[in-house]
Parts: sequence; C-alpha cells; structure tokens
Amino acid sequence: MRSSLMGVFFALAVIPVLAQTSEGTPTRIRGTVERLDGQTLLVKSQAGQDVSVTMAPNFTVTGVEKRSLSEIKAGDSIASTSVRGADGKLRALEVHFLPPTANQGQFPADLAPNSLMTNAVVAGVAEAPQGQVLRMTYKGQEAEIIVTPDVPVVAFVPGDINLFKPGAAIFVSGLRKPDGSVVATRATLEKDGVKPPM
Repeated sequence: MRSSLMGVFFALAVIPVLAQTSEGTPTRIRGTVERLDGQTLLVKSQAGQDVSVTMAPNFTVTGVEKRSLSEIKAGDSIASTSVRGADGKLRALEVHFLPPTANQGQFPADLAPNSLMTNAVVAGVAEAPQGQVLRMTYKGQEAEIIVTPDVPVVAFVPGDINLFKPGAAIFVSGLRKPDGSVVATRATLEKDGVKPPM
C-alpha cells in the first residue's frame, strides 16, 4: 500500500480513460469505514449498504486537509465539482487543490445530479455577492465558478493505514468487475476531523 500522492493525482487525471476500459466499470463509493481486514476493506455506503472492497497492489491512501477560500490565487491548479443553477451559472459543491501537472478538463461528476468536475488553472479570483468567483482556464476554454463561504476547500495530504478508523468518512475509487466485485486503486479518508468532500 502506497501513501504517495502521485498515484492519486495520476488516477484523477485518467478517470475519463478508465470509463473505456474492458477490465471493469469505474466506481466511486462514498461512506464510512466499517473495518479493514488485510487487503479487504468493508465500507458502509451512504445508502446504508455494506460494500466489500479489495485493495489493489498499488492501492494509494490520502487524507484531506482543510484550506480556506482566501488561499486560492491566480496560477493555482484546482478541481471543483459544481452544478449549474437556473441562471446558467456554475456553483461549487467542493473545491480541492491539484498539482500543476494534473490533467485539465471538464467532465460529468457523480457527487450530485448533473454535476460537473472542472480541473483547471485559476486565472483570477473576484468578489461576488454570494462569495467569490473563480475564473478557471483549461485546454483553451474558460469557466467561471461561484464559491460561497460554506463550500469546503481542501488539499490532499499523505495518508496511511492509521486513517482506516471505524466510522471515518471515506471516498473510494476503483473498478467494479464483471462479476460484481470491487477492486480499489485509491481511497481518500477523513483526517483530523476533516472529511473528504468529493
């Protein structure tokens, strides 16, 4: 099991590619840790189901650290899950920092119905009545995302097996095999009371 962040950043960058693999269907599980038994992780999903997850040999663990909206500045690489309001504007559900080498793009997300994930570089930050507006650029395109003060802002930090505490919030990414089993490549866990908002 690796605690290096590189695996997480690589995995985040290839989510659209994973959707095309014949090895299984990309799956993301949100819930809480029930127990860890060797390479098998039992997660209580948000829907209340017990999900057994086999950790892949290259399984990567990270925690999250709380950041503030005021820390975001032009030039930062960030990702934000957002939903489009009736006025057509994107409103953030969460924001997390990315390394400068992360792939850029905008694609469907599963955090909420009709949500979008935007991986981009911050071109500017402006004040707005609702909070702040992040002007983000990716692959020659631009998006503006409204971030209100209550939106969680986090950064990834190295994690290890000690984060697998019963009841800890967890976000698991992996593949659901044709036989229904789940093999995970990474997990982001609650650390020091900060829960993964993804």
